[in-house]
Amino acid sequence: MPADLYRSPIPPQLWDTIRDEFGLPALSQVRERLEAGSPDPEPVLRQLVRVFIDEGTFCPGFQFLPDLSLNPVVVGLFQRAIDLRVPHNYFALWMVTPCHALDAARPVDRRQKQHQAALLSALESTLARAVA
Repeated sequence: MPADLYRSPIPPQLWDTIRDEFGLPALSQVRERLEAGSPDPEPVLRQLVRVFIDEGTFCPGFQFLPDLSLNPVVVGLFQRAIDLRVPHNYFALWMVTPCHALDAARPVDRRQKQHQAALLSALESTLARAVA
């Protein structure tokens, strides 16, 4: 994966791809859902991957489990990305882009606990280096 991918503007088609495959609800919609199911949604809201597009702020659906809780593997990856100062939008791009460090698999397709160590390693060897 070329390092300059993470220094270039993100193609608008990326958001369409994420929207079609995983959903891309507006932050306000996610907030409403969380407020309806929790007396204090703030801890969850602070962990969300938020992408900023011309139309507003959105939350890629790949971070949610079927019950709308957050996928702990994605939360861990995202926290590490934040520690490394990776912008949210580039983290989302990395999640849906085939990754050489994962034998050309997309990180989003390896969101299970058994892949967590490999995902963290791939994040650090590809994305962190690319945006440094």
